[in-house]
This record gives sequence, C-alpha cells and structure tokens, in this order.
Amino acid sequence: MRVKSHWFKEGSERGPEELAGAMGFIIWRVAQNTLKRMRGVQFDIEAGPQYFAFMSELLAFLIQIADRIAYERMEETRRVEFTTALAKRVADITDDNQTTLLGAAATASHRANFIALLNARAADYAAFGFDEDGPDYGFVRYLGNCVEDVMTDKDRTWTVSQVMEVEAPEAVSIVRASMADLLHTGPRTAARRARMSGD
Repeated sequence: MRVKSHWFKEGSERGPEELAGAMGFIIWRVAQNTLKRMRGVQFDIEAGPQYFAFMSELLAFLIQIADRIAYERMEETRRVEFTTALAKRVADITDDNQTTLLGAAATASHRANFIALLNARAADYAAFGFDEDGPDYGFVRYLGNCVEDVMTDKDRTWTVSQVMEVEAPEAVSIVRASMADLLHTGPRTAARRARMSGD
C-alpha cells in the first residue's frame, strides 16, 4: 500500500501532537489495508461490530509498535506526549467511523470503549520485546490470538498463522518506515522515496 509519510515543508522538527496526527491517519489506513487483505484471502469480516472489533485489535497493536519506535527515537517526555496524542487521535477516528456506521454506543462511547481496550492491551503487550528486528514472537502471537477471538468459527483455524506470517510483518514494516520518515527532518533521499512508495 502507498502511504504519504513525509512533510510538505521539510527541515523543522514537528511537535508530538503533529507527529501523532500524521501517524494516527497512517495507522488507521494500515489497519484498513490489513482487513482488506484478509478479506481478499477469504476471511469473513463483516461490516458492523466485527469490522470494528478487528480494527480495534489492529489499531491497539500498531499504536504499541509506534510507541516502541518512539521509545528508541525520542526523549521520554516527548515520547509520552506523542503516544498519548496518538492514542487520542486514533480513538477519535475510531469513534467518528463507528458512530457514522453503527450509531451511538450502547454504553459509554465508542471512543471510551476503544481507550479501555487500548489500555488493557498496552498492559499485556508490555510483557513482550521489541528490538531492531521488530516485535518478538510473543508480541505478534498475542495479536494473532486477539484477532482470532473476533473471527468466525470457520476462520479461526487459520487466523493466527495469517496474522503472524503475513499481516503483522507487512503492517509493522509500513509503520516503522512511516515513523522513520516523519521523524526525519532533512531532504528525502531517492532510497527513502522508493521505500515509502512501494505497494
């Protein structure tokens, strides 16, 4: 998939909220693309509550990935501001989409429900590792298990392997490249342009 992950005007450092706004949009698109790819290989993900349950699990995972990258690249206060703003931005996007398609939430709000899920998942993902090679086996396996829980019985047998072997590596790769691009304030090289424009 193609993502726009460079600034129109380069050369100045962006604040955490501006970075989070851009990454929130990218993460939403990556999660949508993952859902589309799984539908393309015959996984049933119906429009409605299942769609948003699937999206929420992917979004929570990708926010954790962005936070781990921020941990490597940002001073701690800036990282906390970035991750907090990113969580809020993705929660707002989720709330807008769910409210439009499903109406108001039965309890609390779609935004509050997503934040509650994100907080629960963040506590669980904290037990797993992340290094220069990306998330460790347990990190990705946990995503697979979470996604498996929202799938139909027909698809559960194959969900974890599809997520671990195909979808998570692709999604993580895009988020890592996008974060590197957004945190870079100098001119874009030809190599970086090629990396970010690949399908």
